[in-house]
Amino acid sequence: MATIFQKIINREIPADIIFEDDICISINDITPQAPFHALIIPKKLIVRVGEAEKTDQLTLGHLLLTAQKIAREQNLDEGFRIVINNGTDGGESVPHLHIHLLGGRKLTWPPG
Repeated sequence: MATIFQKIINREIPADIIFEDDICISINDITPQAPFHALIIPKKLIVRVGEAEKTDQLTLGHLLLTAQKIAREQNLDEGFRIVINNGTDGGESVPHLHIHLLGGRKLTWPPG
């Protein structure tokens, strides 16, 4: 069964796409937790970071550099947060690796 992210990548359901290339897609989160909250999703299905393989190394690095690029484009010069949830206890809600990029306000710690 395809995840919601696979359906977005395949254009089976709409999303507010802010970036896309051959490796990943980035969309605005539908329930933002900060003034700016985007998801960066690899097009290749990697269930979660805890199950990534050595062959996923370039994709994982690309996701982080994409987050950096989007943060610059969004003028998050004062700071931003990158979050990857892993497993139910880690807050994972979709079994398809994705990075949360949050910014636009002072973020507190601990996050949750």
